[in-house]
Amino acid sequence: MGAPADSPSLGDRFELWKTRAAQTDWTPWLIIALGAFLRVLLLGMKPAHFDEGINGWFVDQMTKTGFYHYDPTNYHGPLHFYVLFLSQTLFGRGIWALRMPVVIVSTLCLWLALKFEPFVGRTAARLAALAMAVSPGFVFYGRYSIHEVWLLLFSMMFVLGLLGLWAKGNARSVWLTGMGLTGMILTKETYIIHLVCAAIAIPVTAISCKLHPPPDWKRARQTWRPIDLIMTIAVGVALIVFFYSGTFFNWSGLKGIFETFATWIQTGTNGNGHEKPWYYWLLLMGRYEWPICLGLLYCAFCQRLPSTALRYLAIAGVGTLAAYSIVHYKTPWCIISIAWPFLFLFGAALVAIPEKYRVLQRAAAALVICASLGASIRLNYFRFTTDTEPYVYVQSYEDIYLLSRPLLKLAQKDPRNYQLVGHMIRTSAYPFPWILGDFPRIGYYENDNLPGKMDADFLLVQEDKIPVVEKQLRNTYFTMPLTIRPYQDTSKLYLSAKVFARFFPGKKPNFKGAAH
Repeated sequence: MGAPADSPSLGDRFELWKTRAAQTDWTPWLIIALGAFLRVLLLGMKPAHFDEGINGWFVDQMTKTGFYHYDPTNYHGPLHFYVLFLSQTLFGRGIWALRMPVVIVSTLCLWLALKFEPFVGRTAARLAALAMAVSPGFVFYGRYSIHEVWLLLFSMMFVLGLLGLWAKGNARSVWLTGMGLTGMILTKETYIIHLVCAAIAIPVTAISCKLHPPPDWKRARQTWRPIDLIMTIAVGVALIVFFYSGTFFNWSGLKGIFETFATWIQTGTNGNGHEKPWYYWLLLMGRYEWPICLGLLYCAFCQRLPSTALRYLAIAGVGTLAAYSIVHYKTPWCIISIAWPFLFLFGAALVAIPEKYRVLQRAAAALVICASLGASIRLNYFRFTTDTEPYVYVQSYEDIYLLSRPLLKLAQKDPRNYQLVGHMIRTSAYPFPWILGDFPRIGYYENDNLPGKMDADFLLVQEDKIPVVEKQLRNTYFTMPLTIRPYQDTSKLYLSAKVFARFFPGKKPNFKGAAH
């Protein structure tokens, strides 16, 4: 019988762990950790956005019906709603459950940016990922529940697949391209802009490289098999059918994939209240996104770029920016799906600084990244509802807490308070229909609709309806002005003195109905 093998001591194991840790390249993980920290920190601090209220309301309808009824006039694909439905089902109705999926996806985009290293170089990819991690816009729109972050993820995946097909020609690149395209189709109708611009950029890049060939111009031998392409298409089509058909409960939703463009083209042409000048994106970049500005400027040296991938990113990025500039309908969160290629050009621009000026290179990188981080902190944690900030768009004011916080506290203390009666007498009360979705006895009245009995435990009344409402009130209330969001008239909030007195210690009700 042989002697038992000597097992390593605890000290030996610790030394082995230290050796492996010292050999590990921690830079990518530190970049991802920094980006995740900025996105998760105080996630529930910002009031629910108008669009978050809309998205949450759709999820509530899914809970009732069992599927998402795709509406081609809503412009947004079904994937985001199903992910929110899963998150809300698992973790409950709350702002963290609504926002956390997007935070995860936004953080995944940092990881994906690092995967561009074989095509743009290690330093350029890491600088791009770092700039994305601290960017005011990428952090701001990575902290609340909208579709744009999904479009960012899948457009990056799609382009990464295209670059992989050129440089490697493997099956993995086929899958990346196919799943990236599938994800874009499942996310937002504007995928067509990215798809067309990506396609046009291919021959333009070919011409550029013919005129001045970069070292890696030769296309790799394609090693993927026809079955790889067939399987990718089959999975992509299956996913599109599954989600657009409402998980097979709404087959008419499949027609909406094509019908949406008629409405979308009309909206994009008219603007529908969101029209902006063609240079709108440049204004946003100049105010918030210095790395993106530098990357955009570096596109002017496209013919000198040292790799095919960088030239393609420059050409596709400029083309996408031009296309979005033509569309009249502009909302600021689109910036993240438009401008991400320029982050790699920013990294490449710094790498292009000669070796003898390494100090200048590092100083420039530190200055730009720190400026971006400072702007990000200021915007995301101090001015997140300041409507003079262009990124703060259709954002709910903290005024909404005047109603939601005391009402939710009452319900948490005694679940019977979920049966309190409320009247929302105003147009577009979002995000309240989602925030207060657990209160079944709240009525929403728009235009000339009014409740049969005006008195309630609380009321929110728009300005022009106040005289009509107050004539019919009989009870006693605490009242205060409440503005939901910019460009909307100030409402008047009525809280029943009988129900909400504990929130106004030492104060007397300031409204008494006609009976008094």
